[in-house]
Amino acid sequence: MSADLHQIWVYLSASPLAGLTLTLLAYQVGLWLFERLGRRPLLNPVLIAVILLAAVLTASGVDYRTYFDGAQFVHFLLGPATVALAVPLYNQFQEVRRSAVALVVALLAGSAASALSAVALVWAFGGSKATILSMAPKSVTSPIAMGVSEQIGGLPSLTAVFVIITGIIAGTFGTWVLNLVRVTDWRARGFGMGVAAHGIGTARALQVNEVAGAFAGLGMGLNGLATALLLPTLYRLIWG
Repeated sequence: MSADLHQIWVYLSASPLAGLTLTLLAYQVGLWLFERLGRRPLLNPVLIAVILLAAVLTASGVDYRTYFDGAQFVHFLLGPATVALAVPLYNQFQEVRRSAVALVVALLAGSAASALSAVALVWAFGGSKATILSMAPKSVTSPIAMGVSEQIGGLPSLTAVFVIITGIIAGTFGTWVLNLVRVTDWRARGFGMGVAAHGIGTARALQVNEVAGAFAGLGMGLNGLATALLLPTLYRLIWG
């Protein structure tokens, strides 16, 4: 019986749909635990899904590239999901217009702090130039971050890892940090989460408050644009 089950698993693991199915199931488990245990930040559904997927792939011996052949459909949906964030943003357009100057200042400060802190952290630990360049766009949504990383000489696959880790950490502890520094305005809280934690932070903000979610989507989009324009320029100025 075990031999039959092994053969079935070998067949399913080679199917592109297996990766997609496994990804959706892992996230549903994470979401169920998140809701069941009181929507605690530490039980971020993405974090739980990543742990479950890593455990299953390690235990089964399935190569990541094989898994991604099916899961890449979810990766493709990052684009449409990002565009869909325009809906809550449109509903809060008047608030955005009234806060335009503050948002520009916050965007420039947040984008610069994110990239510079990442570079400083890797440099302090003796990381290579490739690692530094891969880390710099860590707070931008994956498609943009990987493109920027490739353009400036980083490793896109490593950048994707940094992006996910950044989003999970900021999405998990961001609310606590904002409470600690007594940021109470939903616009500021949401925008900060979007700039610092891209899609995962935006999803967390949408779970908490509609205004925060709208401003998080705006922060994520503007930070992606600013990073895509400014980071390659800074790279050419510093490294030639």
